[in-house]
Amino acid sequence: MTEPIETDVVIVGAGPVGLFAVFELGLLEIKCHLVDILDRPGGQCAELYPEKPIYDIPGYPEISAQGLVDNLMQQIKPFAPQFHFSQMVESLERLDDGRFGLTTDAGTTFRCKAVVVAAGGGSFQPKRPPIPGIEDFEGSSVHYSVRRMEDFRGHDVVVVGGGDSALDWTLNLQPLAKSLTLIHRRDDFRAAPDSVNKMRAMVAEQKMQLIVGQVTSLDGENGQVHHANVKDREGQELQVAATKVLPFFGLTMKLGPVANWGINLEENLIPVDTAKFQTSEDGIFAVGDINTYPGKIKLILCGFHEAALMSQAIHHIVYPEKRLVFQYTTSSSSLQKRLGVI
Repeated sequence: MTEPIETDVVIVGAGPVGLFAVFELGLLEIKCHLVDILDRPGGQCAELYPEKPIYDIPGYPEISAQGLVDNLMQQIKPFAPQFHFSQMVESLERLDDGRFGLTTDAGTTFRCKAVVVAAGGGSFQPKRPPIPGIEDFEGSSVHYSVRRMEDFRGHDVVVVGGGDSALDWTLNLQPLAKSLTLIHRRDDFRAAPDSVNKMRAMVAEQKMQLIVGQVTSLDGENGQVHHANVKDREGQELQVAATKVLPFFGLTMKLGPVANWGINLEENLIPVDTAKFQTSEDGIFAVGDINTYPGKIKLILCGFHEAALMSQAIHHIVYPEKRLVFQYTTSSSSLQKRLGVI
């Protein structure tokens, strides 16, 4: 057994809100370790749509999901947070001295004064479509996310689904693909109307193909798809060229071990107050998409706001005898020294 890691705060989840929490806590001289089930920072942004543009981050008319993560990593660099990737916190207990003890499935143990749950929707995995033998092609020519658009250049791309992800990647990949076919079981889409209109315009201009039907099987060998077999709504069997297949059937979200931590839950979300963003357990906080409260909006910028207020509350736990004086980074020389700008 290794010695427990001593720190002020353990943040469960290294998505954008978890990363910004490091910044807000760091300004208050609070040290953090982060644990994430993924193998890199960024959460769903890095895992599912790193190259997808985001339009509602203040000060950035447009920024890619990965670009946002990269900027956040640069912003928190002065505070030297420690990351523990490809691990999941399995157990949490309150110790006799009032602190918390956490243990991951990799055997890493922590002792800390406060815990921040920034786990987004919990652990998540894409839903596998009911296509026989699809697992033989997963990871090589069947993908449930787009990490690098360039990997799809010159391919016969088949996108399956009718939601925002399916339509967004149809529009983004069409200029790169040799051919692009969108397949959905009905001629009615759950995506943004503007995206649907743009897709239909590309179909009318013969820049892509839309098939209303269902994929019944995939032809290929050694992990490489060659064709998708489709039954259209008239019952006709079609064969569509496909060297890359992107099924978007949604995600299965699991709260995971957090559900066993003794925190009050509300439909797999964690209720919090709106002054501290503290859970039903003193010293355990929740920020970002994992929490719920009256008026909650699931936006990254709202998670940033929650992280700022939460950090003020955690300061009183980490430094109970120290008076907290609010300061602005624009005018405080002490904060600017912590950031390394002076």
